[in-house]
Amino acid sequence: MRLEPDEMKSVITRMKRAHGHLATVIRMMENGSDCEDVLTQLAAVNKALSRSGYALVATGLQHCLTTGGPDSVDTKKMEKLFLSLA
Repeated sequence: MRLEPDEMKSVITRMKRAHGHLATVIRMMENGSDCEDVLTQLAAVNKALSRSGYALVATGLQHCLTTGGPDSVDTKKMEKLFLSLA
């Protein structure tokens, strides 16, 4: 399934925010920041990326339901996508 950039705008924004946050974590490490502080921020980046993945799958599911109806959804494929994020 191919999604239009307009449909992905919120997911793209979320991922760009996580990208910036990751750059900050890398700078923290390069500057010798406290390990606990770095790990706390790294956990936040990880959570943001996970949420981006779930939002991407949810957007795809919504797209399928809107354009093709319930029968257009490949439930096994959607399950596999969700589990790949776990």
